[in-house]
Amino acid sequence: MPTIVLKIDVDTYRGTREGVPNLVRILKQHQANATFLFSLGKDHTGWALRRAFRPGFFKKVSRTSVLEHYGPKTLMYGVFLPAPDIGKECVEEMRAAKRAGFECGIHCWDHVVWQDNVRRRGEAWTQKQMTAAYERYNEIFGAPPKTYGAAGWQMNPHAFAQLDQFGMHYSSDTRAMLKADGSLVNPAAGPYRLSHGDQIFDSVQLPTTLPTLDELLGVEIDGTVVTESNIASVILGLTAEPKNHVFTMHAELEGQKLAPILIELLNGWSEQGYLCISMGQYFANIREQELPVHPLTWAELPGRSGELLVLDAK
Repeated sequence: MPTIVLKIDVDTYRGTREGVPNLVRILKQHQANATFLFSLGKDHTGWALRRAFRPGFFKKVSRTSVLEHYGPKTLMYGVFLPAPDIGKECVEEMRAAKRAGFECGIHCWDHVVWQDNVRRRGEAWTQKQMTAAYERYNEIFGAPPKTYGAAGWQMNPHAFAQLDQFGMHYSSDTRAMLKADGSLVNPAAGPYRLSHGDQIFDSVQLPTTLPTLDELLGVEIDGTVVTESNIASVILGLTAEPKNHVFTMHAELEGQKLAPILIELLNGWSEQGYLCISMGQYFANIREQELPVHPLTWAELPGRSGELLVLDAK
């Protein structure tokens, strides 16, 4: 049976407080499993306004209604309002997801700080950020995390080495290369091990293979603009041929206003014969396989501003 790995990035205080409980309820109702990846430090979403100077930023914001989905209060955290400490103020929501049977892991310590800085930072800075998240996770759950998924698909070689030091056997920090219509450049793209120079990292990468909702909304594909009313059918068209996929959701989107789209996707994937599983379940299925090795690669993806870490398996 083909599988859809559901990976949920929880970026903000609001996403943790409101989106996570909604997603837990929806997923349980549809007997779907998933992995929740939490931001564990302060919510400095307001600092992301500095990205306004990046090429493509305004185009993405205008397509995806950031203000509508994140709310004005979230966009002021760290600028006009104090930044709430997610890992202190949302402990119950995180533990409730775990009690409901969902795998939990680390997304980051500070989402904006990580996404905007990690590519050019060194070992000490990287280790400090990751250790803070690792220790906070242990405080909340009473056990070390088993998995990780990088904020904004941004990492550096020191971060991958740190995952190995933490003993994390699998993570999802990269993207498979996509065409403008959201389909895979290489349909065979799947789990792999990452290399940088002469070093091959131990942690297996489970790359996101499907476009996210915010990457597709407002985009024109074959003469038709993707809207909230037809986006589920677009994604289901990409999964019509049975193949294992990793789909990244956001608690701020599918866990709130775009929840009806998630429900449509879950129903559609069930009809297509897919089983929705967690990252841990996926890794258990492939851990004995000999996986390909691909180098650390950066590239731009349709619907996103700036470069991301990608699997460009040609």
